[in-house]
This record gives sequence, structure tokens and C-alpha cells, in this order.
Amino acid sequence: MDNRPSPTAASWKRHIYRVVFEADTRAGQLFDILLLVAIVLSVLAVMLESVSSINARYGPALRVVEWVFTGVFLVEYGVRLLVVRRPLRYALSWLGLIDLVAVVPSLLALVLVGSRYLLVVRTVRLLRVFRIFKLGQFIGEGEFILSALKASRFKILVFLSSLFTLAILMGTFMYVLEGGENGFTSIPKSVYWAVVTLTTVGYGDISPGTMLGQTLATLLMIMGYAIIAVPTGIVSAQMSRTAAASAHAAAAGAATATAAALADAPPTAPAYKQARCPRCQAEGHRPDADFCWHCGGPV
Repeated sequence: MDNRPSPTAASWKRHIYRVVFEADTRAGQLFDILLLVAIVLSVLAVMLESVSSINARYGPALRVVEWVFTGVFLVEYGVRLLVVRRPLRYALSWLGLIDLVAVVPSLLALVLVGSRYLLVVRTVRLLRVFRIFKLGQFIGEGEFILSALKASRFKILVFLSSLFTLAILMGTFMYVLEGGENGFTSIPKSVYWAVVTLTTVGYGDISPGTMLGQTLATLLMIMGYAIIAVPTGIVSAQMSRTAAASAHAAAAGAATATAAALADAPPTAPAYKQARCPRCQAEGHRPDADFCWHCGGPV
């Protein structure tokens, strides 16, 4: 017995896949825009419900709206699982987990009171706007910053370790100098004061009362202003090195680019398809590609 789907069913499944997962078509863009509007309205309903005066008057109506949107997102998630070739792979992917988290808080609210306010995690799905309006070129800028942070991670780790050590030392000194009568009742609370002072936040809930304590606090404040510039300098220097390396690589590949232009290659980088592979969910396909660069399946 042949269990394969009929050509008609496969055609409809492919059509729905293009609407739900791709933004190249007009229907796909419209679907994603409506989805973004639904996400914004659902998050707005949750935020309004947290206001006591609004909740007292419109609370039941807002909860109905939340459940309506939850039903919509649940159906959407089910459709996504239905049209992909590997549902488990999609469910365990980053986007699949985000789509699932969009509906979990409402179901969790049936057991845990107040957990429905976690529905604001739906705002993460608003990142689809980059795909809908073809803003993918800005993703490269984000990757540039992330690569600089990744390259600087060990320097930043050393800096944070030194900062943590300094906060412990200063907090302990202040605990010894001030004692509990001025609010420094323990070393952890004194370390909390040191962190607040060192970061120049200055809540003012704890403050030194002795001359020595105020002198130490003054030194810590000045150190805080000086320390703030350190991580910025580390990352900026790494970004400069990365930019210089990219410029060098671009200059080295200029001859290749010229040869490609003479061979009727486009003068600029090609616009990639705003589409996902139905099999492996890979993106970044060339406009003339018929098969996925990752798994070899048709796109």
C-alpha cells in the first residue's frame, strides 16, 4: 500500500509552506505582517492587564483576547510542524523553540498563577521583521559586533574577574570601617553597596557615615568612572582590528572580483532568496539556486 501523499496534497502542502516560511511571495509577506500585528497586540494585551485600574475594568476581556491569540499561535505552530518535512528537526531548532514558547505561558497559567505575563517573550518573534522587509544586510552588522565580542571574551572575562575581586575587597573594607550602624550589616550587603557604587548607579539605600568610609567611597566612585571605559575600549579595539582584517581581505580579493566582473558576473553581491529549505530549514540560497546548499534538497 502506497502511503505517500497525493500530488494534490503535496502541492497544497508546498503552497502552505511557501506562505508560512517564505517571504519572497506576496502571500508570504502578508502572512508574516499579520503575524507581527498579532504578536504586538497579544503583548499589548498582557501589558495592559498588568495595570491595576485597567485590569479591574477590562480584565476578563483582555484574558479572552490572550486566549484567542494563543489559539491562533497554537494553530500556526501546528501548521508549521505539518508542512515541514522534518517536524522534529524544526521543533528543536531555535525558531521552532521560540514559536513553542509563544504558546507555553498561556497553558502554564492554568497551573501557575501569574505565569501568563511571561507571554511577553513573544516579542522575540518580532525579529522576523528583518526577513519580511528584506533587512538581511543589517544582520551582517550584528554578526560583526558579535564576532568582536567573541574575540574579546577572554579579555572581558579577566576584566570582570578583576572587577568582582575589587568589589569584594572594597565591600569587606567598608564593612570593617562602618559596621552595622550605618547599614553595612554583612559582607554580602557591603559588596552589594560596592557594586552599586562602582557602577555609578548609586541607589542611596546604603551610605557611609564615617570620614574613612566616605573617603573610601570617594575613591571607589572615581575608580568606577575610570573602569567604565575599559570594556568599551577592549571591544572597540577588536572591532578596529576586525575591520582592518576585512579590508585587507577585500583588497586581496579585488583581482578575483575584477575577473568575475569581466565574466559577466554581477558587480555586487547577489540578493539571496528569503526562503527556507523544507528539509533542513537552511537559508541564504542564491536566486538561481534550485537545490539547497546545505542538504541538497529542492528549494
